[in-house]
Amino acid sequence: MFGSIGMPELIVIFIIALLIFGPRKLPKIGKSIGRAMAEFKRASSDLKSTLEEEIEAEDIKLEDKGEKEKPHHELQG
Repeated sequence: MFGSIGMPELIVIFIIALLIFGPRKLPKIGKSIGRAMAEFKRASSDLKSTLEEEIEAEDIKLEDKGEKEKPHHELQG
């Protein structure tokens, strides 16, 4: 989930965040970060599905165009 960040690094990050923001603001900040990450995942998933749909539609267009051109090429050949 966090790539190459291990447990010791997470503990150091948590301690630094605790010192900077204090114990009262830390839960709110964590909640905000969680929401932002969820929104980012949702947006990237939507983008991926939209791109896949567009690519599929373009492939269908190209296949249809190719089928329409085949008889034309056969007539010339």
